[in-house]
Amino acid sequence: MRKNSIKNTRINTEVQHELSKIIREEIKDPRINEITSVVAAEVAPDLKTCKAYISVLGDKESQKSTLEGLNSAEGYIRKQLAKRINLRNTPEIKFIIDQSIEYGVNMSKLIDEVNEEQEEN
Repeated sequence: MRKNSIKNTRINTEVQHELSKIIREEIKDPRINEITSVVAAEVAPDLKTCKAYISVLGDKESQKSTLEGLNSAEGYIRKQLAKRINLRNTPEIKFIIDQSIEYGVNMSKLIDEVNEEQEEN
């Protein structure tokens, strides 16, 4: 199976959707921030591993504790994923903090500041 095949794209989308639901509805770890979303999921073509990109609204400490909570609950999340999605193998999940949303917000603020300075001059 090629990396960008239609089947792989569908699996990535389904895994992302189910991970979101599991994290939002079933994980009760106090370390995990309430505003945590799964931005993307990349399942390897052999279905052995999955990189889950997580966005956390909050400071660095909140992101770190959320990542720790998700890593400790990885076994449970993987078990629930196996029940919900019928795959040959249930992938091992590696959670990665995604900074792209935070980066976009910061860039937008900087652009707004520059526009305001130009309007004043």
